Amino acid sequence: MSETTQTKETVGSFTMKVLNGSATAIIVSLLPSAILSTFLTPFAGSNAIVANLLHIVTVFQYFFAVMCGFSTAKQFNLGYTEAACVGGAAFLGSGCMTAVTTTVKGVTTTSFQLAGMGDVINTMLTAAVAVLFIKWVGNRFGSLGIVFFPILAGTGVGFLGSLTKPYVSLVTTAIGDVINTFTKLAPYPMCILIAMSFAIIIVTPLSTVAISVAIGLAGMGSASAGFGLASTAAFLFWATLKVDKPGVQVAIFLGAIKMMMPNFLRYPVIGIPIALTAAISTLSVPILGMQGPPASGGFGLIGAVSPLAAYKAGFHNVLVLVIVWVVVPFAVGYLMKKIFVDWTKICKPEYFISPAR
Repeated sequence: MSETTQTKETVGSFTMKVLNGSATAIIVSLLPSAILSTFLTPFAGSNAIVANLLHIVTVFQYFFAVMCGFSTAKQFNLGYTEAACVGGAAFLGSGCMTAVTTTVKGVTTTSFQLAGMGDVINTMLTAAVAVLFIKWVGNRFGSLGIVFFPILAGTGVGFLGSLTKPYVSLVTTAIGDVINTFTKLAPYPMCILIAMSFAIIIVTPLSTVAISVAIGLAGMGSASAGFGLASTAAFLFWATLKVDKPGVQVAIFLGAIKMMMPNFLRYPVIGIPIALTAAISTLSVPILGMQGPPASGGFGLIGAVSPLAAYKAGFHNVLVLVIVWVVVPFAVGYLMKKIFVDWTKICKPEYFISPAR
């Protein structure tokens, strides 16, 4: 193994490394399809090259499980052999591959096909177990690690993950179904709650993309989550305008909202205007019936993924999209900045000085 120093791992630090590795994999695997598919789909029917590119970006997201295992392993500074084993185990545990058996003239053949991304939470759990096993074994295998790790940590843990996948999927699917049902039964309060939750989550170590995909947040729930991120970016843009260099506002607008995570953890009170900006801005979702798939829920304005998802879902008024996704959040964010920073001074300007300044 490539670890040269041993540091005491806590449950919290272990969990955060698994979440960070998974979040990286989700963003890398989903972003090409989330952005490009909207532009490519209209031309795929008449252009073979575009159709092939659309096929490529679609298939690319199906390799999330391998990316998740590998990036999670690298969070723990595992060597490339061990990381490859964790990636293989995560792939098997994700359930993204299904076996298809056909019988022709008495001859039975089995083929395998990709069936989407698989279950995100079970993928993360399988990767975590594989890492735990590798760290527990340590250097006991010596030079024979190249033989035993693929067998035990790769296929062995992957097999265990394949056994737990159906049960984990039942839980995650149920959570997603409940949330999506509530957004239909009580769209206004649920959309507001989802937007406020994701507005806060984006300035914590948790991954909005991972959560959105893991619980299958779709329809108005996905759009509300996107509004939560857009609203946070809008408020922080105004809040940092006079206390940070221009590059900070550009970075926030382009999606680097988590750079303000230390500020939120140090001054949690800034979560109040962030949440209120999201609550007000997201009213556009139930009013206009904005929709989106789970893959777009955790992006917001990053790459214009959430607005493009709403467009792809059937809302084709581009002017209204620009107004509700950009003008409204930035107007509300400016008002919240005036109220909480300039007038009531509940949030002091120095609360928004970026560590990257």
